[in-house]
Parts: sequence; C-alpha cells; structure tokens
Amino acid sequence: MERSDSVVPVRTWAHAVVTGGAGFVGSHLCTALLDQGAAVTCVDDFCTGTPDNVAHLMDRPGFTLLRADVTEPFEVKRPADLVLHFASPASPADYLRLPLHTLETGSLGTRNALALARRHDARFILASTSEAYGDPQQHPQNERYWGHVNPVGPRSVYDEAKRFGEALTTAEAGTNGTDTGIVRLFNTYGPRMRGHDGRAVPTFIRQALAGEPLTVTGDGTQTRSLAYIDDTVRGILAMAGSDLLGPVNIGNADEITMLDLARTIIQLAGSRSTVEYIGRPTDDPAVRCPDITLARGKLQWAPVVPVDEGLTRTIDWFRHQAA
Repeated sequence: MERSDSVVPVRTWAHAVVTGGAGFVGSHLCTALLDQGAAVTCVDDFCTGTPDNVAHLMDRPGFTLLRADVTEPFEVKRPADLVLHFASPASPADYLRLPLHTLETGSLGTRNALALARRHDARFILASTSEAYGDPQQHPQNERYWGHVNPVGPRSVYDEAKRFGEALTTAEAGTNGTDTGIVRLFNTYGPRMRGHDGRAVPTFIRQALAGEPLTVTGDGTQTRSLAYIDDTVRGILAMAGSDLLGPVNIGNADEITMLDLARTIIQLAGSRSTVEYIGRPTDDPAVRCPDITLARGKLQWAPVVPVDEGLTRTIDWFRHQAA
C-alpha cells in the first residue's frame, strides 16, 4: 500500500497537468497549485466541466487551458513534474447520461494520462472514489477493504471505471516504475458544484433556495460523510507530495444522514422548504464513511472545516450565482 514509512516529504512543482481541470474538484486544484507557484495546464473536453470554472485563472501567469478529450492521446508543451488525473463524469446524472464515455475515461483516459506522466517522469495521482467500495459490508471503510460492487448495475459504469483505473495505475507503477498514487475521494462539496448534477448537497441547496421541497430518497436514513472542497484539495496535494502508492482515503470521518442533511440545509439557508420522500436509486449505498487513519498518519492530513461552516459557504455561493 505504501512505498516507505516516511511522512510527507517536501515537494514543489514546476508544472502540473490537471485533467478534468475545468470540473468542480479540478478547478479548485488548478487554483491551489497556481497559488503555490506552479504553472498549470488544465485539460478538459467540457463534457461536464465548464470554462466558467477556470475563467478567473485565464489571465494568471503560468495557466494554460487545453481543450482535449483524454480518451485520445494528448501532449503538453512544456515538461511536467505532476499529473493529476481528475477527468471523469462524477455525478449520477452525468455518468448515467454518458455511460460509455465514463468507462472510456476511466480506462483509455487513465492509460493516456499515465503515459503522459511516464514520458515526463512526473508524479501521477489518480482520482478514485469511495464508490470503489460499492454498498459496503464493512463500516467505516478502510483501504484494505475490497468492496461490494454490482458490476452490471446502473452505477457500475462509474464504479468499475474507477476500480479499473486503480488496477491500471498500480500495474503501471509495478511494471514501468512510474511514480503513482491513488486517492479515494469521499463525498466532496463546495462552490462550483452544479445545482442539477444529481448529488445531494447541490440538489438540496438549489431546492431550499427556490423554496421547493427537498427530495430525500428512501427514508433518509442512509449516510454520507461530507468533506469541504478546501479540505479535499489539501488532502490530494498532500498525497501528491508524498511517496505513497495508496490507495488512500480522503474524506470526513463524521457521518450525516440524508434526512439530517436536508434539515440542516433548510435551516442554514433560512428556507421554508419541506422534505419530500422519493424512491431510492438502485444500488444506492446505505452507509458511507472513510477510515482516514492512513491519511492522518502518513500524510498528516485531516479535514478541518465543520460541515455547518462548509455548507454555509456553499449556500452563499449558490445564492450569489442566482442573484
């Protein structure tokens, strides 16, 4: 799981490539890397990301936007020492709409991003997901758990694309000696999420601000563990700066039920919305909570933004966007 017992070494990056860099998480990574002094090439085909997410970066020195589909081989113009592979439809609304592209991005796209890292002798980080655990039979989930995934269910196009990406990344490291790492991201939220992307936090916020009923699936007792985007970005960059192969869980170890999340958002938004129960999606996990012992010990990382604070920031961003 790891290459050594060392904690995070100090690394600085001259030029980072971020695939999916115009997406939600990717755009925040681009900003953070530029703030650290790295040049950044953002690679995106805009199938789910948007140029608006990186519009604030276009005039910053060292930032380059490359429109490209990572399922085809691609190259960047200057030497790179870090490749962060974050290209992939990530919300149910997107990967159910783009099932083949999701699978191709996780397979061909990962292969092409790994090839780029190998050509440049760069550190490579794969964005995997808590969905690799499926509907888990172990709780909380640690990195040694193999998961409980339906390989032919509606969510499989995303789950199995990420699991294959992990296998490919691990094989690349073992076969070619490429400096790779894998992060399994748990539910991340924050500004630049899309209100209609199908995930709970943006859906509930959009509904609360519009005064609509918040649509809670099932009986609302299923849990998720929510990490604010700033915490997730810190964890990813800590992993990039380490020598760990992983996978390493990056997420918040505090759980919340979907019903409690809906009620919290109603309160924080000052909304008069009510809760409406709707059918629960097929293979929707009953629980989701990371064991972050490895990240705490090896990366010296843990989330610090309280859920109420992160949700308030996110609600304020959505409110400003609607103004």
